Amino acid sequence: MFIFVLQTIWLYIGELAGKDLDTEVILKFLLYFSPKLVPLVLPLTILLTSIMTFGSFAENYEFAAMKSSGISLGRAMRSLTVFIVLVSLTAFFFANNVIPAAEFKSINLRKNIAQLKPAMAISEGIFNDIGTFNIKVEEKSGENDQFLTDVIIHQKEKSGGNTTVIKAREGELVGSTNSDVLSLILKEGNYYDEVTPSDYQKRKRKPFTKTYFDEYIINIDLSNFNNVDLEDQNYNSTHGMLKISELSESIDSFSVNYNTKLASLKSNMYDRSGIVNVQNNLKPKDTVVSTEESILSHYNTYDAAQISNLALGTVNSAIAHLGMQKQEFRNNVKQINKFEIALHEKYALGIACIVLFFVGAPLGAIIRKGGIGLPIVVAILLFLTYHFIGIFTKNSAENGSVPAFVATWLPTWIMLPLGVFLTYRATTDQGLLAFDSLTDPIKKLFKKAGAIRNKSKS
Repeated sequence: MFIFVLQTIWLYIGELAGKDLDTEVILKFLLYFSPKLVPLVLPLTILLTSIMTFGSFAENYEFAAMKSSGISLGRAMRSLTVFIVLVSLTAFFFANNVIPAAEFKSINLRKNIAQLKPAMAISEGIFNDIGTFNIKVEEKSGENDQFLTDVIIHQKEKSGGNTTVIKAREGELVGSTNSDVLSLILKEGNYYDEVTPSDYQKRKRKPFTKTYFDEYIINIDLSNFNNVDLEDQNYNSTHGMLKISELSESIDSFSVNYNTKLASLKSNMYDRSGIVNVQNNLKPKDTVVSTEESILSHYNTYDAAQISNLALGTVNSAIAHLGMQKQEFRNNVKQINKFEIALHEKYALGIACIVLFFVGAPLGAIIRKGGIGLPIVVAILLFLTYHFIGIFTKNSAENGSVPAFVATWLPTWIMLPLGVFLTYRATTDQGLLAFDSLTDPIKKLFKKAGAIRNKSKS
């Protein structure tokens, strides 16, 4: 657990350190992010501890002492099985209640910190919405990330448009804790401003003015940014924040919305086809007379061209509309799949704890090795197999290639037969593999060959 906590600190300390944040805020931030590590840490912990514990028992001949007193391995595992069941129930409660609450707190705290410290809100490589500006930078540097490289700024207009673009090679954020104004000093750049001529024909050329500057200062009003309550909780829309009941309601709502959009698309495409404009009193003939001549041959050249262009435009419009709708439906399906995966993960965590215990405990009794060396290697290999299968299947499930139910439960289903096999081998005092069943036929074959040779010699 300590290693994974260090990983969390490593990932987010760059965003927090040097931003003039209180130690309490940083610790609270890391505390809120820590519960998300439990689904990753708990199965590995149970697998490792069960291998080490039962391996130590077997290595020190404690199982032999138990068997001599009439206590079988199954009986020895009984109390621990009850304990693991309680742990799995606790893990389910933790996944359904604690983790969503921590996710809710962490995301809201992170967004509020970003508002409190606008430098944190500027992420590299993407446009960032800050006040009346959309700012994009390629790289941030400096002790407080105040130095910016390759700055692009889109200035918002009151009308909602964007007619002003500013590009600069370098930039610097200069501010004061006592001031509500953040100064952005741009160096070696250009100022582009669109011009709207009165002549409509000239507008089609989209003219603009270009101005070069050595240094240009933009003052950003932070009065609304600094009035931020770090405990404010306005963001509650992600699947990681929801309980089982809320996830079920969200999935039902998304499904109903998806079916409604699909039905609307069907109706829209039917209307676009123009069939509704066909006269209802037309009576088609029972037979169709084929003709080698094109229908367009009955029209003059101009009318035929107009009809062709109209038909082609209708088809292209329908194809473009379907393309946009296809992407939208793909995003909707991906969103539903994410919520379904989050729903099944809450159940799978508890069951995985039980299954991995019945993998680790008998495996430790079979290999008869305690301590840290071999058990930790075996545990990591098994857990990586379990973990990577889960990652691959979940990624496939998000795209709709694999059902969400199958993707979430597949790693557990793979480990379940292994657990049953190892438990059977351990409780029946057998090794990891029945090598005798492989070698006995070979030995019998050699014995028969020797007997045949002896008979031939005699």
